[in-house]
Amino acid sequence: MTTQTARDWTVDEARTTASGTAALGSAWLLAFGLTISAAAVLSFFLPLEIAVLVVLFQGGAALPIAFALERRLGSGPMAADHPLRSLSVQLAMVQMVALPASIMMYQSNPALVPATFAAVGGAHFLPYVWLHRTRIYLVLALAVSLGSWAIMGIGGDGAYRIVIIWWALCLFTAAALLFRRFRHMPHK
Repeated sequence: MTTQTARDWTVDEARTTASGTAALGSAWLLAFGLTISAAAVLSFFLPLEIAVLVVLFQGGAALPIAFALERRLGSGPMAADHPLRSLSVQLAMVQMVALPASIMMYQSNPALVPATFAAVGGAHFLPYVWLHRTRIYLVLALAVSLGSWAIMGIGGDGAYRIVIIWWALCLFTAAALLFRRFRHMPHK
């Protein structure tokens, strides 16, 4: 842990150390990529209504995996007095506020739940462009959000499985790119 206090941090130092402790977020993307991939596989064996609920709630399995991977891949735990600590938590959890929208979509058209949740999840990546200083998160946000809706627009309700697969592929690709970038960061 660092010995700096909140009043000693510059914005750049805070962003750099936040990025280091999180391995640029690659651990989180990998964990969610794994659980969304599992949901994609299950979608071929479960009825639509159950498969989309798995997608909606797979985060419960992803969180402990993400925390474990972050400890393993990152540069160490974030200091308790880190000035971006509370912001980091808020950024990570903001998509939970939109969970009711996905639940409402479930009631009207369950096949649209993966695209709705992907759009919200993708949009939540936008602030990470600033935090981690990389456009990878911008591309990820656009690919997941807009790509999911494009897939549904082209393929119709039956394309919900392709959305889940697309989302996982986007997460794995971004995780690999971010981890590669993290390994080459000078502060590590």
